[in-house]
Amino acid sequence: MTFSWTPHRFAGGALALDVANSVILRFNPARSVDRFAEPAQLNAFAKAAGEFSAERALFGTPAVLPKQNEASFIAMREAIDGYFRACVSEAETSLLLASLLEAVAAVLRLGARGSLETETAYSALRLLSDTEKKRIRICGNCGWLFIDRSKNRSRIWCDMTVCGNRVKAARHYNARKDRLP
Repeated sequence: MTFSWTPHRFAGGALALDVANSVILRFNPARSVDRFAEPAQLNAFAKAAGEFSAERALFGTPAVLPKQNEASFIAMREAIDGYFRACVSEAETSLLLASLLEAVAAVLRLGARGSLETETAYSALRLLSDTEKKRIRICGNCGWLFIDRSKNRSRIWCDMTVCGNRVKAARHYNARKDRLP
């Protein structure tokens, strides 16, 4: 199955979060979709990251992911998701941090500078040391991770034009449905 990599797919605000968000509806195993299950999608993602990622000025267009590095890249994606999701929910993170650092180290040992996997690893490291870690949120609609860069830190959706509109439309529909005879 092929997917189009649109600006909405890069709503995380950091390459590491965009990579973690490549699993759609992660919280619902029956409907969950891994966009990287097809290897060609990794290459399409790398190209789109150079165009749409919030951090594209730091890395340009990442090089294509070599086949032999895919397993370590996916392991790093899962470690990124697990750690930052736990940070948002204020759960214990010490073991998850160790897993994340091990996954990042494995990728940095294998990958070349400028490749998708190394740029994702550097993005994850920036999030660890950055004050933006405190601004990471989970979308109230789709469950994606994103950085809340709003002035008053009140953003609740990854993308207002997609998730925000869906929630508001559903609320409007339900309100009207309840008023009808």
